[in-house]
Amino acid sequence: MKNDNHQSTFRQGDAIDAAEWAAMRGRLDRRGFLGVLVSAGFSFATADAMAQQAVAVQANQEALANALQASYDYIVVGAGSSGCVVARRLAENPAAKVLLIEAGGSDDVDSVNNPGIWFSNIRSPLDWGFTAEPSKAVNGRALILPMGKVIGGGSSINGSIYVRGHKSDYDGWARESGDAMWGYEHVLDIYRRIEDFQGPADAQRRGRGGLFHSQIANDPNPVAPAMVRAAKSVGIPSFDDINGAMMEGPGGCGLAQHTIKDGRRHSVAKVYLHPVMAQANLTVLTGAEVGRLNLSGKRVTGIEMTWRGKTQKIGASKEVILCAGAINSPRILMHSGIGDEKELKAAGIHVAHHLPGVGRNFQDHVLVAGCIWEYPKARPPRNNAAECTLFWKSDSRLASPDMQPIQVEIPFANEVTGKQFKVPPAAWSIAPGLVKPKSRGRLTVRGASPKDGVRIEANFLQDPADLKALVRAVELSREIGNSLEMREFVKREIMPGPMKGKSLENFVRNAASTYYHEVGTCRMGRDELAVVDAQLRVRGIDGLRVADGSIMPEITGGNTMMPCVIIGERMGEILKAA
Repeated sequence: MKNDNHQSTFRQGDAIDAAEWAAMRGRLDRRGFLGVLVSAGFSFATADAMAQQAVAVQANQEALANALQASYDYIVVGAGSSGCVVARRLAENPAAKVLLIEAGGSDDVDSVNNPGIWFSNIRSPLDWGFTAEPSKAVNGRALILPMGKVIGGGSSINGSIYVRGHKSDYDGWARESGDAMWGYEHVLDIYRRIEDFQGPADAQRRGRGGLFHSQIANDPNPVAPAMVRAAKSVGIPSFDDINGAMMEGPGGCGLAQHTIKDGRRHSVAKVYLHPVMAQANLTVLTGAEVGRLNLSGKRVTGIEMTWRGKTQKIGASKEVILCAGAINSPRILMHSGIGDEKELKAAGIHVAHHLPGVGRNFQDHVLVAGCIWEYPKARPPRNNAAECTLFWKSDSRLASPDMQPIQVEIPFANEVTGKQFKVPPAAWSIAPGLVKPKSRGRLTVRGASPKDGVRIEANFLQDPADLKALVRAVELSREIGNSLEMREFVKREIMPGPMKGKSLENFVRNAASTYYHEVGTCRMGRDELAVVDAQLRVRGIDGLRVADGSIMPEITGGNTMMPCVIIGERMGEILKAA
């Protein structure tokens, strides 16, 4: 059964759907749940089994929350793209008692389930609502930095694009950490194990039959394959699989791959977390916000959180694993007295451990909003409204691609460019992107209380090399959009037009936004500014690890959801070995 607006769909015998509905539809009693499934085409016996599972999950999690224990073996903070994986892998040991804490709520929301309206999640209650400080490099603008505040984290509110990262990204992590297990060879083993790729067979690089469904854009808008042809016409090779051999070479263009299944978002939570929520050893708390860690000397003994209107302390007999993301993980560390000694004292925080790298090395991909063309005839967007992307080098001497323009099947402008240019609704875009920025930012706490939050100096485009690369990305996007191959879809170019020199640079500064891929602020490494080691242990602190995008020494050259899954899987391997 499938409907036109990509709402929930079903398929008989689909075990993942069964687990998903069991976790998500607890608001229905067994009879109501049974009726929904039978009307969707399931046999009575199958529907009845799924209904029983749904009721069991609801009852299990309610009972576990109402009988919250004073201590668990492991506490995982944050149910995002890494945290869901870590919790799943820990809970696979039936002897381990695991508490997963999420500040947001349920992912049973239309804007989560429907991948075509993902942008409606931005600045909604599902978004933490972070904003960077104003910066001269982007003409005094304060760029928004959305992050998921919901079960599934960013994987529940993002554009559902599946990009694994370039070979050189992971080999760079291995060099920085001194551990070959972070390198491409081992990461490729993980991808082959967890993937269920619905595309061209490639036994060397792709997996089949694993947990994680991914597929090439299904029945795409014709403007997407036209862009593949257009890119080829300007010298960029095309690939049927953008996550295969292409991610080991100089780049290329192809149809995007999505975490969309039967028209619905297939988030990390749906893949990893929902199927294990009926277990007695995994408690998932929503609406619970961790303020700080509890320490005894140099050992973390648990967490302090606000839940159901009260501040509570929960112990961890083995370890706490922070998976709260590149803004909240360093914030929790700093408000716990772990960070730069001088900065903590200035904020009125008692220093538990001097670790100056906490909050440094902030990185994000920069996305230009955008290059836009008017359609001769309106063509509605399909799937996630972003079905084609390319990776290419702004300078052939680079080790890997630093540009990732993404085609967007709606007009993509921001608060400046949308006013500067008259943009019609029947339009499509190519958003030029920079995925290997040189600029680095930092976070600092605003005060001693967790409620005071953080100051985010993102420093976008402060390095002149970033502006130069983005100018080239705009030029490349215009060359593709104005090519003969795209003529069928172009009535006229809306923006930016044939700008040059300082005018084009100023356009880029005004148009700069981000991909919402914040990483790097608890960097993995071996020098004095590294926050975690190769085992993701916080340096100088016992019983504490960080496993999320904040540990990336350098951001991957593409969408960061799947690299965060890899971080979660590596954390699972490390904890299992320990």
